[in-house]
Amino acid sequence: MRSDDTTASADATPVVLVGVDFGLPHFDGELEELGLLAQTAGLSAVARLTCKRKVPDAALFVGSGKADEIRLLADMHGAQEVWFDQALSPAQQRNLERHLGLPVGDRTLLILEIFAQRARSHEGKLQVELARLQYLSTRLVRRWSHLERQRGGIGARGGPGERQIELDSRMIREAIKRTRERLAKVQRQRGTQRRQRQRRGTFNVSLVGYTNAGKSTLFNALVKAQAYAADQLFATLDTTTRQLYLGGEAGVVSLSDTVGFIRELPHGLVDAFQATLQEAIDADLLLHVVDASNPGFPEQIAQVQQVLGEIGALDIPQMLVFNKLDALAPEALPARLHDRYEVDGRQLERIFVSARSGQGLGELRALLAQAATRADESPPAQPELPGAQL
Repeated sequence: MRSDDTTASADATPVVLVGVDFGLPHFDGELEELGLLAQTAGLSAVARLTCKRKVPDAALFVGSGKADEIRLLADMHGAQEVWFDQALSPAQQRNLERHLGLPVGDRTLLILEIFAQRARSHEGKLQVELARLQYLSTRLVRRWSHLERQRGGIGARGGPGERQIELDSRMIREAIKRTRERLAKVQRQRGTQRRQRQRRGTFNVSLVGYTNAGKSTLFNALVKAQAYAADQLFATLDTTTRQLYLGGEAGVVSLSDTVGFIRELPHGLVDAFQATLQEAIDADLLLHVVDASNPGFPEQIAQVQQVLGEIGALDIPQMLVFNKLDALAPEALPARLHDRYEVDGRQLERIFVSARSGQGLGELRALLAQAATRADESPPAQPELPGAQL
């Protein structure tokens, strides 16, 4: 168990962050990513607690003793909410709220909250709404548990709490149906736009990568656009597509900026964002942007590859773009900007760039031009290049 204190900002909701180590390799012992998610959502982590368990407790996820520790920690620091780094079942969430006397959320809900805050386009808002409704549909009993006490002499069935749950369940089912229909219409419109680009023979490039890897900053640097870019998680939720002029035989290619991936991305969001991620599926080349300054970049690469596999985009040619070269310490700088890097047994081209300073962008444009000009041909075997230090 570890507990940390951080200073809460004046307008941010103070929260306790909790992580449970079940022995899995991706456990974040410092809860850094959960802390960034909380900060992005407008929360302030006033305390952090981690513990180890072999399996989750069926009722309280962490067990009653550890739940008591969380309650004391929340009281000590004046926390108003508790957020878990892992997904909670509806029953665990309900039981924890009763035990702690505070609202309790999990990683899935926190990501949904951020997406709801950040979605700008009509399509993005529909996608978030669908994922939110799907999440909420399994947790109606928690919302109306306070009415169970009113059933008294009404009988074993049909009390106000139960009737309200049935009404809400039907309303949510209808809302999910309506949202899916509206989203399908938007998806058809986006599909028409993609087919028009394909008929024009445009070479399509999509930026993919872990959230906060610098995709939007790179997008803006390449196409001189003004897509929203910030040093925070999920700065971009809506796909933006622009024309990128490369000159020569390559001419003009289509470049798309897509939503960032993250560890344990909720399946509901993967499903709901299928239209947005379709840009990656239909690409001729994926620019997989990697934060070279993050010591955990190998795991982030693996997480992106996993999501690409889930959406059927793993077989699309990839180029690794190691971004944030300007943030590397002198001793960590690569021996050369261009080499090859193995991912899941595949040798992928890799280039180091700084979207912020512009270093390496000329070399990247040249590589894109080469890829576009040979798009209709089988790519020739490429010689092995010396490895980089990173």
